[in-house]
Amino acid sequence: MWTSDRGRKRPVEEAAADLGQVTLSEEQMGVYLEGERRWTQVYSPGGYHWRPALEEQVLVLKAGSEREEPCILGVEQKEKLEPGEVSISSSEDRAQLRLTNRGELALEGDVTVNGKALRKLIEEIVSEIVGSGGGL
Repeated sequence: MWTSDRGRKRPVEEAAADLGQVTLSEEQMGVYLEGERRWTQVYSPGGYHWRPALEEQVLVLKAGSEREEPCILGVEQKEKLEPGEVSISSSEDRAQLRLTNRGELALEGDVTVNGKALRKLIEEIVSEIVGSGGGL
């Protein structure tokens, strides 16, 4: 009968998700929840690769039958975007790629193509065209 359970203490269940702070961001990921958890997996959408920065606050899903496998899912979105816009940036905002609702692909930071600075590559192409006597 349900009344017979009223006096018993039920075990406190661990939350299925929590906020944590990154403690290791090298080969071995670590996150501090109720204690430090190492060898934590990082998950991202397919084709997108991401590594959280040291001391960054992250959302952690606790997977497994006893929630013994923490998985880092993402960080709080701080950038203001218009509906439908997409932005990819480094954690220190040194570089950013943004797809706007105005049909623009906006890039911030140094742009390289196969390891060569875009500006240098354009100069080489223009120099080759001019040197060969060809026109644009």
